[in-house]
Parts: sequence; structure tokens; C-alpha cells
Amino acid sequence: MPFLEATNLHKTYRLGRSNKVYALRGVDMSIESGEMVAIMGPSGCGKSTLMHILGLLHGPDQDQDAPATLSINGNDVTGMSDKERTKMRASSMGFVFQSFNLVPTLTAAENVALPAVYSGRKRSEAREAATEALEWVGLSEWADHRPMELSGGQQQRVAIARAQVTKPDLLLADEPTGNLDSASTTELLDLLQRFNQEQGQTIVIVTHDAVVGDACGRVLSMLDGEIVGTPAA
Repeated sequence: MPFLEATNLHKTYRLGRSNKVYALRGVDMSIESGEMVAIMGPSGCGKSTLMHILGLLHGPDQDQDAPATLSINGNDVTGMSDKERTKMRASSMGFVFQSFNLVPTLTAAENVALPAVYSGRKRSEAREAATEALEWVGLSEWADHRPMELSGGQQQRVAIARAQVTKPDLLLADEPTGNLDSASTTELLDLLQRFNQEQGQTIVIVTHDAVVGDACGRVLSMLDGEIVGTPAA
């Protein structure tokens, strides 16, 4: 059984009474456990919308002739309640975004500890997990620094540590290299490949960067709300 399997994912955004944006138009996809997959396509093709649905941040439309289905790690998540989706995100998913999304008033260690606290761990356990996660990304010496005291590459490594602090089965990254220079991009991709290879973590990356695509084991191409195939090597 695939780790992640989706069928007939549609998503329509209504802008006013008559204007609609068809972000997804019946996406089918399957990802095996331990894969590192890039979803690539131009701006506006629907890849971020797809990421949000895979990450249980939004649900697919259910008013189509055939119902949408989404299964993650053997769990049918299509009909989950908001509470159940939140619990699953906290316990088994990690997220990395282009804009880092770090809390500016917290230190690196405090930022990294947040998901562990939200998942129900004691604060002392969360601090220990944050220390370990910062070691994974090579930022132990920067644990007490706030985001403004860190470079863009360091902030994104803090964001990766935060995504990894609960040791999730699935890591979802949305344009994680968009604000990074080439050297920081290489460092980030090396980290993600290490987590994928050493821990068997399933990683899905939304990107328009061919360098990111080349670092992944498989590329899915999107255009106009549909997956259109895998580009030739």
C-alpha cells in the first residue's frame, strides 16, 4: 500500500458570485514510503494548493461526480474532523515554508520546541527534543539567538529543525529554497536528503527550482491544476 495516495482531488475558489478559480482539476497521485518527491510547475499551476490538501490544512471539494479520496500512512483522512486533522498534523507531519515562519520574539530553540509542545509533550521534553533537532542541522551554538540574528540559510535550518522535532513520518516543504542563495540551497537539500536516506522519512517538496527537482528521487509535473507527468531526465 502506498504511503500517500490521492484520487480525484479538486479545489475551486469562488471569487464573487460568478468568478471561479479551478486550482485543482482531478489530481491522482501515489507516493511510496521513504520517497523524496518534488512537485514542480509554474506559478499558479495549483502545486501549493495541492500541498495544503496533502498537509490537511484544507480539504478537497466533495461536490464532484466521483468523490475525492486521500489516504496517508494507511489512514483515510478524507472524512476526518478538524480536531482529528489537527492531531495528525501535530503527531506525524512536519512543514517547511519559503518565508521560514519563525516567531521573531522567540529564540531558535524556543521556535524549534513549539511543535513538540503542541503535540502534548512536557516542556522539559520539548526543550530536549529541540536541542537534539538543532544538533541535526548544525545550529547548536545558535540555540539562544533570535531569528533576526540569523542569516536566511540559518533561519531555514531552524525551520527544518522545527519540522523535524517530533520526528514526523511525512515532511512537506513549500518552496523551501525560494529565499535562499545557491550555497544555502545546497546545504538545505543536503539536510533533506540526509533525513530521507538515514531516517527513511517521506518528503514532498513543492518547487519551481530545477536544482531542487534534481535532488529528489522523482518529479511530478503540474500544469493548470493537473499532474501532467514526469519530465525526462
